[in-house]
Formats: sequence, structure tokens, C-alpha cells
Amino acid sequence: MESINNGKPIFEAMLDIDIAWQCIEYYAGLAGTLSGQHIQLSGGSFAYTRREPLGVCVGIGAWNYPFQIACWKSAPALACGNAMIYKPSPLTPVTTVMLAEIYAQAGVPEGLFNVVQGGVATGEFLCHHPDVAKISFTGSVPTGSKIMEMASKGIKPVTLELGGKSPLIVFSDCDLQNAVKGALMANFLSQGEVCCNGTRVFVQRHILDKFVQEVVKRTQAIKIGDPLKEDTRMGALISRPHFNRVLGFVKQAKEEGATVLCGGEPYVPSDPKLKDGYYMRPTVLGNCKDEMTCVKEEIFGPVMSVLPFDTEEEVLQRANNTSFGLAGGVFTRDITRAHRVVAALQAGSCYINNYNLSPIEVPFGGYKKSGFGRENGQVTIEYYSQLKTVYVEMGDVECTF
Repeated sequence: MESINNGKPIFEAMLDIDIAWQCIEYYAGLAGTLSGQHIQLSGGSFAYTRREPLGVCVGIGAWNYPFQIACWKSAPALACGNAMIYKPSPLTPVTTVMLAEIYAQAGVPEGLFNVVQGGVATGEFLCHHPDVAKISFTGSVPTGSKIMEMASKGIKPVTLELGGKSPLIVFSDCDLQNAVKGALMANFLSQGEVCCNGTRVFVQRHILDKFVQEVVKRTQAIKIGDPLKEDTRMGALISRPHFNRVLGFVKQAKEEGATVLCGGEPYVPSDPKLKDGYYMRPTVLGNCKDEMTCVKEEIFGPVMSVLPFDTEEEVLQRANNTSFGLAGGVFTRDITRAHRVVAALQAGSCYINNYNLSPIEVPFGGYKKSGFGRENGQVTIEYYSQLKTVYVEMGDVECTF
């Protein structure tokens, strides 16, 4: 159902559902560990803190990982004692309803997890509603900015997981095959419709030709087609307007001087039942420069931009020269350099010698315009609860009056 809902290959949807149930189990385990702190004070007095639910939380999801994102938001919210109203993207309305059914069958009290369908007006209504205590949103930067503005009217806390234009830095001393595989994983999962994708692939000049040759060869071998077949590795893009937008980025890249090394065009599957699908060949762009639109703006499609670099200092300056800060990665055998580079990257989720892994136990989120707050990990408990401090006097009140 998730594959039909979104268009991604079923092998990927299976992984998404695996991550989703792991998320629910993880936060179910954390629910019993919620605790405060005891602080001993002078004269036998003491204070303690306690974590309390926020109340009704709103989750607004994206269409690229509909079921998984709904679990990422609802599991910690419910574990902390909140109720959640969840609005899925109108492009992918189906599987979140199935999650509500699963919760109900598992014994979640009626009304604790609620699904409300709708578009912009529905989201605005939820953000403005006085009984909503918190908003968690996954989606684009412009929409995130509007949600933050609406939430500010009611002084509501928000978690924003927004877009990215993440750098993947490949040094010449890397394991080349692993770096190539990492670049493919950083660009072509879910038809490239992934916010943390490493779409700016910086390759040290010494290995640029070898790297590009291998990336192009493997990209051309990606099987596109029916997402319900288990050997399919790329399905269809989410909608006609988005399909046209992604192709428009490729056209503009060519006009600005980039070279299409492979892909960059619509794909028509041989199966007649797929002929109206929004299929596109995965694309690798060469001769890219930092000032090109394809390098600066989030495309959110299967488009990789390859850029050469010479020195570590240079590539770090270029990698950080963006308003985004969601993710970043580095491939190198030099472990000292690896840690030095990720320490200097202005990004919330970084990878060394891999890319696009999101274990439930590990916090995920961004810097700068890529948002704030975190999904996953123990720290998320802090974003779905509020802290109360209690002072206990064990002696007489000292009064200055």
C-alpha cells in the first residue's frame, strides 16, 4: 500500500515499514524510563523535575515517506503521554489511515491518534487552533517558515524538518567502490525525493574521472519500472507538476553550462499499464559550478551534481556555503580527516564512509534553514514533553518583610 501510495519501489517501502515498527517499539520501550532529576539543596531542602505531556500535538507529514514519518512523529508523542492529530500530505493520504487502524487494534484509546485529511487550509486551521500545544512539520522551507510564523502567534513550540542541499565529499584516498555506492544511495533512493540527499557530490580532482565513470555506469544500470516488482529500483515521481519541475532543473542546468552525463529525460516503460507514470531516468550532471541553480537549489528528484575540488580547506568552505544544513558526508580512509571534516560541516546529520542511514536510536535533524528540533533518538522525548521544576522547603521560610 505504501508503494502504491507514493510510487517508490516495494523493496524500499518494505524497509520503510521495518523502520516504522522499530520506531514504535523503541519509544514504547522509552515510555517507562521517563523521569526527572533530584537536586539536593542546603538545609535539607531539595528540588525535583518531572516530565509532563504537552497536550495535543499536531503532526504534518510529507509525501516522500508517508507511513514512516507518521510513526516518527506519533510514537514519541504518544510515549510522552500526548494526543496527536496527524495531517498527511494530500498526495499520499492512504497509509496514515492504516496506521490509525493499527494503533486502534493495538489498544490505543479512541481519540489519542487522529488523522485529518486536507490541504493548506487544514494545516493552517490546526496551527492556529488554541487547543494545539505543539506542531511537528516535515516538508519544504517556505512552508516550514509559514508554520513557524503561525505557531508564534500562540507561542507554540515547533519541530521543523525541512529541505536540504547536502554535500557529499569524496577524498582521493577513499575506497572508490564504497564512495560510488554511497553517492548512489545519497541521490537515488525514493526517486531522489529525499530531503537529506547528498546531491552536491564534491570529488577530489585526482580521482574525478574514475569516480564519474563508475557512477555513470552504475546509474545507467538502475532498473526503472513497476514499483510493485521486487527487482525494480526506481519508481515514478510523485506528480506531474513535480515531474515537470525536476526536468526543468535539468534543462536549466544545461543552459547554465552543465553536462548531462546520463539520464535527464523522461522514461517510458514498455509495460502499457505504466505509460502514464511520471518516470524519469536518473541523472548525473558534470561540469557543475557552485553558482549554478542545480547546485544551489533543492531539486528533490533523481539528479546528482558532481563538482571537483582540490583541498580540504577549499571543499569545506564550498560545502558550507549554503542556507541549508540538514546532512553531509565524507568518504576517506584517513579517520583523523574524517572526524575533522564532519566537525567543520554545518549540518545536523553527518556520515563517515556511508550515507542515508537513519537508525531509530540516532537523532535526525538539521542546522540553519533545514530546521530545528530532532526526530528519533532519546533526545526527542525533550521535544514532546515539558519540564516542571518543584522546590521543596524542609525548614522555615526566610522572610525579609
